[in-house]
Amino acid sequence: MKNFISFLTFFRLFAGPVIFVLILILPYYEIALIIYFLASITDYFDGYLARKYELTTEFGAVMDPIADKILITFMICALSVHLSSPYIAFMGSIVLAREFWVSALRDLNARRNLSTVTAVSFLAKLKTAVQMLTFFFYLIGIAFNLKFVLFLSDIMILLAVILTIISGIQYTQSTFGSIKK
Repeated sequence: MKNFISFLTFFRLFAGPVIFVLILILPYYEIALIIYFLASITDYFDGYLARKYELTTEFGAVMDPIADKILITFMICALSVHLSSPYIAFMGSIVLAREFWVSALRDLNARRNLSTVTAVSFLAKLKTAVQMLTFFFYLIGIAFNLKFVLFLSDIMILLAVILTIISGIQYTQSTFGSIKK
């Protein structure tokens, strides 16, 4: 089971570049959609199974959010280029900037032995779910040439960015509120 859980995380790590190629080079949109769907659900199942079978590891705790970030980075780049969208590029840049910032806060808190200050919050999980769902809808719109779904995806990415900013602010406040003067 431990190997299967690791496989799920690594699948998400490698899915990003594969999806990028399937969207921009080959173009096999339906296959990209299927792989993205599978990669997205591994985000839930690797953590669920690790907790259920008491197989959580420090490596898994570090790699899980990294796998999410890699998948999301490749999705932002592929969608921005494929759709020639400065809007997706800008929104994606905000998402990525927040990810770098929160990673830095987590590193700072780990060095201060205060990792719980930036433990994953419900809002951060919701943010990730909305991001994943948004990119899923973009892929549906691309795969089936559904302009209305692409329009809805543009609205969804705005919601994802709002959640991204709010959760980033919360982590920032928690971190700097914990600094003893």
